[in-house]
Amino acid sequence: MNTPASAPATAIPWQRGVAWLLFLGPFFFISYGFANNMAARWQVSEAHVYDWERHIPFIPWTIVPYWSIDLLYGLSFLLCRSVQQVDRHALRLLTAQLLSVACFLAFPLTFSFARPATDGLFGGLFDALAGFDQPYNQAPSLHISLLVIIWVRFAGASRGPARLAVDLWAALIAASVLTTYQHHFIDLPTGALVGLLCLWLWPDEGPAPLASARLTPSPQRRCLALLYGLASLGCIALALRLGGAGLWLGWPGLATALVALNYAFIGPAGFQKHAGRHSLASAALLLPYTLAARLNAWLWTRRHPQPDEITDGVWLGRLPDAATLRAGGFHGLVDLTAELPAPTGTWAHAGLPWLDLIAPTASQLDAAARHIARLQPGGPVLVACALGYSRSASAVAAWLILTRRAASVDEAVAILQRARPQVVLGPAHRKALASLSPAVEISGGA
Repeated sequence: MNTPASAPATAIPWQRGVAWLLFLGPFFFISYGFANNMAARWQVSEAHVYDWERHIPFIPWTIVPYWSIDLLYGLSFLLCRSVQQVDRHALRLLTAQLLSVACFLAFPLTFSFARPATDGLFGGLFDALAGFDQPYNQAPSLHISLLVIIWVRFAGASRGPARLAVDLWAALIAASVLTTYQHHFIDLPTGALVGLLCLWLWPDEGPAPLASARLTPSPQRRCLALLYGLASLGCIALALRLGGAGLWLGWPGLATALVALNYAFIGPAGFQKHAGRHSLASAALLLPYTLAARLNAWLWTRRHPQPDEITDGVWLGRLPDAATLRAGGFHGLVDLTAELPAPTGTWAHAGLPWLDLIAPTASQLDAAARHIARLQPGGPVLVACALGYSRSASAVAAWLILTRRAASVDEAVAILQRARPQVVLGPAHRKALASLSPAVEISGGA
């Protein structure tokens, strides 16, 4: 639903927020209480505790920031500036609730430390908490999941000292789940992952990733999705097998699962890369995969890390850092990676997120060639992908053909390989290049 055209862009759709709260509030207590009661009925006694956690102190006053999330939960709706933001924010909170309760029922755990007796104001707050919160709903910590979602809303509306205050209070709330003896440590990272997943599922801008998910007809994408899916299952199985510190393998397991989902159903949009940067959720969830992709790029290009000039100020290479772009005096960067963030700086940036190891279509090549032609008159332009061998090479080849710097695909490939011998363009790349029509010749010809 869109905001009416007559409404000011800054109007707070508080009525819709109230409507959502009237649903979310009762749903929270009903579903959370149900999971607690079921765990009590099952007499759950299993807990996951690291030895070092026994040194975490019990700090009674931290029950205040712990409780404060209830107030922030409601106030967060007042920071939404459109109906879509309200709905997406509410759907994030609802999804976190559903995922967490499902985990509480599937893998019930209990808190195993004895909480010291507390009196006074703080004791009263603990007593009120105990009235509905038994020591069962543990991993993932719903408190942390909701905190991630709420913090993003407050942080996005804060600047300067206010932003610092928001960050510090959020950190205090996060710490309080340990210092009030409500959660063990493993509950925190698992809760954060759930919160980030909810942010990824319901972005503030653009369509939700699953809204347009369709099984790809591409055999190459389905094959890569299968490989990433198997890697995900392997990581998760190993995490469960090892336990302890090995549970951290669940993070790369989730990352590769999302990559598999992108290849099979969502496409490049699943990486949520805009203006060269990934969304907070995508960057955090996919961090293990991103680090692996960076390492892979370095291994393949370590003997020839520098870009190569193809012709007329158009260069080809791996996605560089900001220092390389500044040192090369580049006016523009055409970034063709979906999986890696681009460096930021004063240069013009044209981003076309393409999936790795997948040959681009003719329309993608045409769009990339037009970006190169637009930027090239202003100064040196670097066309880059993870390695600078395939995706970016096919884009430069398209530019060579459409600006008549090359009369054929073979000639374009020959020009590229003379300047950068590592270039590899397979049959699928050549087929897409061959389908480019001279009728759509772009400006900037030789």
